[in-house]
Amino acid sequence: MQPPVRRSRAPRRNPGLETQIRELIAAAGNGHNADLVADIIETALRLLREIEHRGDVRIIQTAVRELRLAFKVFAPYANRRKVTIFGSARTEPSRPEYRQAVEFGRQIAAAGFMVITGAGGGIMQAGHEGAGPEMSFGANIRLPWEQAANPVIKKDAKLITFKYFFTRKLTFIRHSDAVALFPGGFGTLDEGYEALTLMQTGKSRLMPLVLIDRPGGEFWKTWDRHVRDHLLGNGLISPEDLNLYQITDRPEQAVKWITRFYRNYHSSRFVGERLVIRLQHRPSDTALAALNEDFADIIAGAPLQVVPPTPEEREDDDFVELPRIAFGFDRKSYGRLREMIDRLNGL
Repeated sequence: MQPPVRRSRAPRRNPGLETQIRELIAAAGNGHNADLVADIIETALRLLREIEHRGDVRIIQTAVRELRLAFKVFAPYANRRKVTIFGSARTEPSRPEYRQAVEFGRQIAAAGFMVITGAGGGIMQAGHEGAGPEMSFGANIRLPWEQAANPVIKKDAKLITFKYFFTRKLTFIRHSDAVALFPGGFGTLDEGYEALTLMQTGKSRLMPLVLIDRPGGEFWKTWDRHVRDHLLGNGLISPEDLNLYQITDRPEQAVKWITRFYRNYHSSRFVGERLVIRLQHRPSDTALAALNEDFADIIAGAPLQVVPPTPEEREDDDFVELPRIAFGFDRKSYGRLREMIDRLNGL
């Protein structure tokens, strides 16, 4: 018996086409998320009459293929925490930053985190050397130069090669539980700013973002002064946005910050108008009252309270075994929300 296809958000306008899509999915053996796959098929068919330029359709085709492969590669490791390491491909093994990246990779893998890098040389290879191939993913990019995967990850099944930066960057953020940046060029700064922008705007989940300098180095300290003097100083960001990153020149400190972020905090998601925060330990009534008082400025609606798993979480089997709290979040004060998570981790 053919399982029902759930309605997508966009109602279908062609019942006959919808029936044919259902039959096509059934002929393919059905499977996961039939409603969403049906919507993708209908969207693809609309390209026949809506998009004439062949190059535009090729971009869509390649992007879907790249994302499908990336999600397939990461799927068996969905329950493993992962850290993405960014940094220059031009950093030589003799540089202190390279040795620090090796040590960071080693320590974060020992803490149970897998490592994702851009699969190139320099800092990326150093991170893989430290973590080892069994704990590493590579997200390579095809370029006229600097395109070969490093020897640690080159023959590993967890290596993915992308044509487009945007699908590659989405893969980094989608599968990361933390980001570590070492000194690098335009690409490193771009990836760091994108991670900050996505967290600041709520387009990605909050996670540790650590900037690791060489011992006594000024690379990230100089960057931080620019952020404080020009972005914060001119009112282009809020003071709380500075909570979204941390700077150190010691790999072991970066590892501590990342692991402590998940000491009590587990994950979060929006369910309706409330933000649900899953925890390892239920906060006491006293602690909850203090949180409601201290973070009243970001509460819009229901106060912080202990709640059971929501029906939506049960439907998705979304960590229903964990205790959780929920509240009406204003959906804009993500720097302050990061402060709240730090407070929860300190309970």
